[in-house]
Amino acid sequence: MRTLTAFVLLAIASASLAAPSAAPAPADRLYRRGVVFTADPHNTQAESLAVRDGRVVFVGRDADAAAFIGPNTKSVELGGRFVMPGLIDGHMHPLEAGEQLLKCSLNYDSLTVAELQARVQRCIDKDTAKEPDAWLEIVSWFQESMRPAGVRTSRATLDSLKTRRPVVVRSSFGHTALANSRALALAKITAATKDPVGGKIWREADGSPTGLLEDAAIELVTAAIPRPTAAEERSGAAAALKAMNAQGVTSFLDALAADADLAAFSAVEKAGKLTARGHFAPVIEPRESGALDAAVARVLARRAKYDQGELKPEPRITVRNAKLFLDGVIAAPALTGAVLEPYRRNAGTPDHPQWVAGTSRGPDVYFAPDKLASVLVALGRAGIDPHMHADGDGAVHAALDGIAALRKALPGADIRPAIAHDELVAPADFPRFKALDATAVLSFQWEKPAGDTLGLKDYFGPERMRILEPAGLIAAAGGRIAFGSDWPVDKLDEWFALKVGVTRTNAPDAPAEYRGRLGDDPGLSREAVLRAATINAAFELHQEGVTGSLEAGKFADLIVLDRNPLTVPAEDIAKVRVLETLVGGTLVYQAPR
Repeated sequence: MRTLTAFVLLAIASASLAAPSAAPAPADRLYRRGVVFTADPHNTQAESLAVRDGRVVFVGRDADAAAFIGPNTKSVELGGRFVMPGLIDGHMHPLEAGEQLLKCSLNYDSLTVAELQARVQRCIDKDTAKEPDAWLEIVSWFQESMRPAGVRTSRATLDSLKTRRPVVVRSSFGHTALANSRALALAKITAATKDPVGGKIWREADGSPTGLLEDAAIELVTAAIPRPTAAEERSGAAAALKAMNAQGVTSFLDALAADADLAAFSAVEKAGKLTARGHFAPVIEPRESGALDAAVARVLARRAKYDQGELKPEPRITVRNAKLFLDGVIAAPALTGAVLEPYRRNAGTPDHPQWVAGTSRGPDVYFAPDKLASVLVALGRAGIDPHMHADGDGAVHAALDGIAALRKALPGADIRPAIAHDELVAPADFPRFKALDATAVLSFQWEKPAGDTLGLKDYFGPERMRILEPAGLIAAAGGRIAFGSDWPVDKLDEWFALKVGVTRTNAPDAPAEYRGRLGDDPGLSREAVLRAATINAAFELHQEGVTGSLEAGKFADLIVLDRNPLTVPAEDIAKVRVLETLVGGTLVYQAPR
């Protein structure tokens, strides 16, 4: 019986690559004479692929593909081009990103204070009719790459501009904002304002706010800014989907899903214009630690209202994840990531630094251990997958401890906890990802020498710098790696990110100080980065049974590329261009010819 069972399973697994049965029904769409990377368990490659009724019906040899051609079949001659599963982005913020595409942007550029001021002033001057009271939001400020390194900004940086408008500049990392005095006044942030739970108000010596706000403190300002209209939010969602499809993204997780996100994308879906599978994770805030039952109930209410049930070939919406922040960011100057060993500090001067052991480990992990365990178990019992933000090794360790409590309380439950970012992980915790079946959701584009990573050198010292951004080290210990762009923290450039995941290098034209590889981590193989952005992210989102690989019976979520990322020079992976994107067999993007 065991031999017979093994034979049957082998026959089933081989069916999509075998010759088709007699007279198969014609395909709606057929791709021939290319390289088809399936991302199946063996990373099988084929030559042809056929699609019918939104699903893959054949993956195999060119010689067998002709049987699927009928009078209405759209036959695509690939000419050796590359076909693979559509990208699944396991961590992004799409409504915010789409809205930012429509706002004044600093474009993630490395700027001096004077250059920042000039760029903001240009934004002000473009619309003088909004003086003196309309809020101005500036986005995509790469604070960590300001020049010279370590330069400080404050409300005075913005107060000197020629405007009376309230101005707030948002860091691309999403954890810092800079407000001018008018904005602080409207938000009623003064020396007497206490730091909110999970946030920080930077202060002058007299206690007055400098204008820099971290994490939950940003909400004090955003609460004073008029909300976008429902129509504006729908436009933001549509802009995000268009950008995703052009990059080859066919599924995504909204890793901070507010009601506005759910409403906007649901409206787009009802209009028949949802062009990627949307998964949404409402947030449970640290301040809700004292009322966890109510917090979990709120997530379940969102699921009841918006989740569309069983996955179908046409894109739908699910609410089966919940987001929890455990810390901020390890990047300087914020240093709000929770770390196991203290950040070093400068006991000298900026001109004559003397870096010594410090005492600050960043903030306490935002959820106390018992509260974190309680909320993870409660989410697990409700069938909700927890998705935790953990940047520093202290927060990662706490997340893993919480997952251990979840596994103990619910043995055998198909709950798929994920830990996002994991920029610094203690070596002892590398094997715990596999042991606890926890997915590390990593933004590969950070794994390179740049202002945000090399800016930590003095704060961390050489030992921690060697293991910064440990994708390869976690994978070598057996951990599952999924990819999440964290867009709009960075530009939506999936292929540059995948390139960095392999090479751990910056772009070839990066400044000289950012050349070479980051740390001692070995990086990932090409197949591993493609799997991270396909089948592994599909597993994270509970949809590996229908997407993430190109196998007969699965949804036809696929992309056609202009080159083979498995064979081109590694640096050229960043040059990959998507020619076609299909979601459920429907063409949602075609590159201009």
